[in-house]
Amino acid sequence: MSAKQQASIETTKRVRLDITGIVQGVGFRPFVYRWATELGLLGLTFNHSKGVTVELQGSAQAIETFVEALTQTPPPLARIDSLSQIEIPLENCDSFEITHSQADAKAVVAVSADKSSCQECLDEIMDPDNRHYQYPFTNCTNCGPRYTLIRALPYDRPNTAMAKFAMCDACASAYQNPLDRRYHAQPVSCPDCGPQLSLLAQDKRLLGERNAALDLAVEMLAQGKTLAIKGLGGFHLVCDATNDDAVMQLRQRKQRPAKPFAVMCASLKMAKTLASGSEAEWQLLQSAERPITLLQKASNSDSLSPAVAPGIDRLGLFLPYTPLHHLLLARLNRPLVATSANRSGEPIITHAQDIFALLGEVVDAVLDHNREILNGCDDSVVQMVDDKLQVIRLARGYAPLTLALPEQVHQETLAVGAQQKNSIAFGFDHNLVLSPHIGDLFSLEAEQYFIDTLATFKRLYQFSAKHLVSDKHPDYASTIWAQQQREAQGIAFTQVQHHYAHILSVMAVNQRVDKVLGFSFDGTGLGDDRQLWGGEAMIADVSGYQRVAHLSPMALIGGEQAIKDPRRIMLALLFERYSPETLKNLPLKALSELPTSLIGNLHTLWHKGVATQITSSIGRLFDATACLLGLMQTTQFEGQAGMLIEAKANEVSEAQLESELAATELAFSLSEINGVWQLGSLWAQMVDALLHWQDKPDGISLIARAFMNALAQAVTDCARKHSALSVALCGGVFQNRYLLSETRKRLSMSKIKVLDSHQVPVNDGGIALGQLWYAIHQDNEAQTSTENAFR
Repeated sequence: MSAKQQASIETTKRVRLDITGIVQGVGFRPFVYRWATELGLLGLTFNHSKGVTVELQGSAQAIETFVEALTQTPPPLARIDSLSQIEIPLENCDSFEITHSQADAKAVVAVSADKSSCQECLDEIMDPDNRHYQYPFTNCTNCGPRYTLIRALPYDRPNTAMAKFAMCDACASAYQNPLDRRYHAQPVSCPDCGPQLSLLAQDKRLLGERNAALDLAVEMLAQGKTLAIKGLGGFHLVCDATNDDAVMQLRQRKQRPAKPFAVMCASLKMAKTLASGSEAEWQLLQSAERPITLLQKASNSDSLSPAVAPGIDRLGLFLPYTPLHHLLLARLNRPLVATSANRSGEPIITHAQDIFALLGEVVDAVLDHNREILNGCDDSVVQMVDDKLQVIRLARGYAPLTLALPEQVHQETLAVGAQQKNSIAFGFDHNLVLSPHIGDLFSLEAEQYFIDTLATFKRLYQFSAKHLVSDKHPDYASTIWAQQQREAQGIAFTQVQHHYAHILSVMAVNQRVDKVLGFSFDGTGLGDDRQLWGGEAMIADVSGYQRVAHLSPMALIGGEQAIKDPRRIMLALLFERYSPETLKNLPLKALSELPTSLIGNLHTLWHKGVATQITSSIGRLFDATACLLGLMQTTQFEGQAGMLIEAKANEVSEAQLESELAATELAFSLSEINGVWQLGSLWAQMVDALLHWQDKPDGISLIARAFMNALAQAVTDCARKHSALSVALCGGVFQNRYLLSETRKRLSMSKIKVLDSHQVPVNDGGIALGQLWYAIHQDNEAQTSTENAFR
């Protein structure tokens, strides 16, 4: 052997790369193949239940270049969580190959969320010379369904809803070619071999198929009809958003009097005629996730029916995210109401038969297709606050959300979340996984959806919980389920206080285990004293928390009745200062229409403490404030008071602010009682301000703004007492853009760091992640409850 040959052998080596993260179904192996062949490397790559393995044989320099390209510029939808590299013996090989997937261990690979159509696929469906022309299920490795059609891992076609669709020769050729962007794109199909549309009448008669079904659906929408249209993760209820009669008819049929509808726009240009936004907001609207993005209504958006979002200054807009939506909007060329098809409080519907059974009287026709939705997934809802993302509903495009951990989770742990906006979270190996939005667990259908989602993740990850975590509320459906499982299986069980879990969720996404100061403001949650909390400040770490401040308790006359009838909360706060007789003569517009008998009867209940609960909830304070300001009398949907107060506050002109805001300034008092600070009521100030300002232009707007300024300042004053700690702002109240922005600004001026919530909802949708973060940091002995103080 020559010296040159000997040197060549010595510089050739073979390494194995083991890669975890979002590395399946995102064009990862074709990317590997292209780089390996371009660099002259030999070897192989394959999927397996833990991720992707790559074996490379060649020069050390070529291998180094490959690893750098893989880590620095991975495929657009991929995310590498870990990459390990070891040298292995050389093998006799003469090419680089993609080999069959292996399923030899429990899955730890991150399941990819569904993504919107890429531009290349959209160009094809609009090209008359392309075989995908006008085909509503066109996709490739860079776009299309993922989570919603996965049955099991690894992510291969037999494990998806596409298993029953045999590929035609053209699709098979693309699927098998590593240099084609459809290589191993599991949903790949075309008009000759893939799913097809069908349009069904109210009586289930077939009205049309394929493109004829789409054309007829467009015609019906143009006539003011309401359709149920099947998307990626479920059905939408769709009507013409510019047709006031159509929108009002949908509201009446769905019995949804005021909650705003989401609107799908054909293009960014169309969206900009309906709303105004920053460059960051427009980029978010166009992102691959295609979320419903909350934007400021444009002053000239008169083309939209006022019934789309009555009484508020925000619009939820989103762009088409499937070829079907693009084809529909291109034909119609007008904005469409596209709201989740469900009954109030229930999960999104994924099967046409359920549309007919549950919403048959709501829709005029159903645009269905024969690709099954295996895992339901609603639309994500997001907003930008000071150009930072805030996720309100974690779902399509973002979920499942997988967070990689540097250290391994000690045992497989399942957190079952809260009662409202439920989601579930799993901890195993080096991963935390937060499920898509499940919903409110107030119906049998919602509870079944909860069970189905649990089954999906157990199936995908071959997951068997050794530790269960729930909220402390004994009547939550998720808590009851966890307790039943604990009794049946005898496994470890932990309960975490609701508002502490909110703070823990922000800690989790920032991977914080040390002390933070958390402000947890929401509508309700069971406190450790068995009262209803919701305006809490806590010093917290992963071992426990200390309640350091809260809103002064107030009465809910009639208990839960007061949540739907906030006049009861308003009156309870007024009763602390005024007698019923005085109230009758007080010239407040909010009291003018209240029957004298109602005031008297509620005062009797309040005075005697009969049928009355005590709460420290900021959410309920917002309800009472909106009522006092004359913005509402009854609550028609959750969060309505905050939206109305924010919308009113945003009406104030800059000139008004400079000249008159100081005159309406309000302030919470801070007083220390038994070592805990209380935010005292500002109700007396509010009444005095109203008596002076209610009849003046922008008077109500100025008071609405002053109320939120006072709350932001109270948070800042409290934080200053613990200025060394980072602050977490969480709970549904902090979805109020004005309040969150103003609070962040004041904390920043005080040089106090605020932790970002990133992609984790600050509302109850993040509770499960907080529960999980607590549990995985405890000893593996079963914990029965969180402690109310530091250990």
